[in-house]
Amino acid sequence: MSANPSDHKENVKIAPADGKLGILIPGLGAVATTTIAGVEAVRRGLGKPIGSLTQLATIRLGKRTDNNTPYIRDFVPLAKLDQLVFGGWDIFNDNCYEAAKNANVLEAPLLEKLREPLEAIKPMSAVFDQEYVKRITGPNVKKSKDKWELVQALIDDIKTFKEKSGATRATMIWCGSTETFKKPTAVHQTVASFEAGLKSSDSEIAPSQMYAYAALVSGVPFANGAPNLTTDIPAMLELSRERNIPICGKDFKTGQTFMKTVLAPGFKARMLGMSGWFSTNILGNRDGEVLEDPGSFKTKEETKLSVLDEILQPGLYPDLYKDLYHAVRINYYPPRGDSKEGWDNIDIFGWLGYPMQIKVDFLCRDSILAAPLVLDLVLFLDLAQRAGMRGIQEWLSFYFKGPMTAPGLYPEHDLFIQLMKLKNTLRWMQGEDLITHLGRDYYD
Repeated sequence: MSANPSDHKENVKIAPADGKLGILIPGLGAVATTTIAGVEAVRRGLGKPIGSLTQLATIRLGKRTDNNTPYIRDFVPLAKLDQLVFGGWDIFNDNCYEAAKNANVLEAPLLEKLREPLEAIKPMSAVFDQEYVKRITGPNVKKSKDKWELVQALIDDIKTFKEKSGATRATMIWCGSTETFKKPTAVHQTVASFEAGLKSSDSEIAPSQMYAYAALVSGVPFANGAPNLTTDIPAMLELSRERNIPICGKDFKTGQTFMKTVLAPGFKARMLGMSGWFSTNILGNRDGEVLEDPGSFKTKEETKLSVLDEILQPGLYPDLYKDLYHAVRINYYPPRGDSKEGWDNIDIFGWLGYPMQIKVDFLCRDSILAAPLVLDLVLFLDLAQRAGMRGIQEWLSFYFKGPMTAPGLYPEHDLFIQLMKLKNTLRWMQGEDLITHLGRDYYD
């Protein structure tokens, strides 16, 4: 597909968003049930989709003087909320109503109004490996002789879900737990080596990778909402391009890291130095419990720590950032529940090296921040597939702590650059002029 703005009008043909769009979610916990219940609430006029670009954001077209700023949902052919049907897998047997009650994110009176559609969504048995998530276990787990058989069962689940729900197409988004830290090995290098590893039940193949493989061979786009080593391995990149399927990830950018991608670009823009950034979190949901395991925490820590280095570029600005001390801590604290607290101490310095401090205490609601990201990602991935886009969708970096990029290309973490890239991609899809913000023509 051409990326030349002068000739893309005839090349980007977007298939219409006809029929039902299936949303398949591995992990029907707090984030997933908050998303599903939220969509049902918005459908019924019981709430607004706050935080969702696809539902509430506008996009400027042409010059500022043109006053042409349609909603994104009216500018590109996205699936409508009433076209969405939900399904998923979980290691617990609770239907979505029960799981939402247990998650204790949404208030009981609202859940009661949504009880019927939520109770109708029952989890399919999950692929699970205790070696990858050590702190929780559940009864609703698939049994098989090898990982190849497990993947075939997932592929059958996808087919059955589409048949029963009437979905004409689907997207999959990982909302499951953070898996233990792993690096790519030989089994991850090619599709052939990965398939051989499935048949031999290679221990280096994680459950999330089996879901991703099943999605891609089923023609279903995949988004990775956790920091797991899921799709950013050569085998998945090869498969997504070979099958012409879009993928994106990883790790939803919700609370503390969201704040970093807002604040750090501002410090760098003003050439203010930084000597330290200490971050600590307390949370009491299932995510917090899983992250008590050092292996799972290591996976999360990698994406959280990478953000500042990529934004601040200490190699280019050694006087400002070469000695930066950056630490991240996460502590499981059951009384907090899903209402996570992220506390940051930032030591900066200005003119002549004089020190200053900034304190941030973000008392956020993790799943409330994540739910609109899930909605946007599944709608944008579906759009990308209908537009014939394949492989890594870097334009969706806006939503992730650890954005996927082409091999050897550093990720862009600046939230404002990410948003510009996202909106310019939508303009490009629809044959509109890209906006550079140069603005010389207003004055010449």
